[in-house]
Amino acid sequence: MSGRRRMWCKRAICMGALCVAAVHGGAVSAHESLPASLTVNEVLPQVYDIDWRLPATQGSAPALTPRFPAQCAEMAVPAERAAPAARVTHWRLRCQQDLAAGAQLAVDGLPATMVNVQVQLNTLDGRRWSQLASPRTPHIMLGELARESVSLSAYFRLGIEHILSGIDHLMFVLCLMVLVPARWRLVQTLSAFTMAHCATLALATSGVINLAAAPVEACIALSIVFLARDILRPDERTLARRMPWLVAFGFGLLHGLGFAGGLAEIGLPQGEIAQALLLFNLGVEAGQLGFVLAVSLLLAALRLRPGARQRVNQVSAYATGAVAAFWVVQRVLLIVA
Repeated sequence: MSGRRRMWCKRAICMGALCVAAVHGGAVSAHESLPASLTVNEVLPQVYDIDWRLPATQGSAPALTPRFPAQCAEMAVPAERAAPAARVTHWRLRCQQDLAAGAQLAVDGLPATMVNVQVQLNTLDGRRWSQLASPRTPHIMLGELARESVSLSAYFRLGIEHILSGIDHLMFVLCLMVLVPARWRLVQTLSAFTMAHCATLALATSGVINLAAAPVEACIALSIVFLARDILRPDERTLARRMPWLVAFGFGLLHGLGFAGGLAEIGLPQGEIAQALLLFNLGVEAGQLGFVLAVSLLLAALRLRPGARQRVNQVSAYATGAVAAFWVVQRVLLIVA
């Protein structure tokens, strides 16, 4: 194969991959990874009030259903109500067994999603259990046979899953990689992004900041449009090119709020809030660095010449910018609806 034909093949591979990513990003929820929560409160002996909250930041909620033991029966028709960026269902169960004695709970449909479910059981005598169900572990044991609190390692995994399944976060990081080709400067820029992400996450989960999800999600999409526009202006000394760390830090505050609302709703383990937040943020950083490494290795393997790489950058800017602009319109419509 001639050198010219090989170069065209490389370009086709790059552009094809970017187009697939863009189509995929527009078709799925950018924050499908927001967690759901299931709260089980014992109000009478073996009688439980159930609150089931599903994230719905894109206007729809994932098709998930909690399945209690067969000995449990509904005492009333479940009542559903709308909540900011969520769908909440409430009902009451009467069970022939004490759920705190090791009952099994399953979440149907969970393996087909990227959603984690925080399950909390509160008993009449004041005991409290908290566990995390995930696509890999949709069945959990409640009560005495379960762990007393969510394993801290689960929050590290949740951080990795969040960044890798959050398409808008990855698109933002990809734009930063294009705008900041210098390796050490890119590390500084990504570190600023992570620091801001950590700061707003900590403030939101502690209750200091409380913002509606829909406007935050719209601003996150707008941040991607901003970076994509700068990529298409390579000859201009834009703020993102002169001080990328400042832009990354500013938008990182928004990106942190994008997940903080969901994490605040499911709660953090009492007495271990700082450790859980630290591990979650370390997970985000690990997932982010893994993505950067994968993209860097792909580009190194393709060995693109400067001219070809510039064209690939333009294609990536148009693709990410178009998808992000669609998200802006979609999320603004959710605000005004």
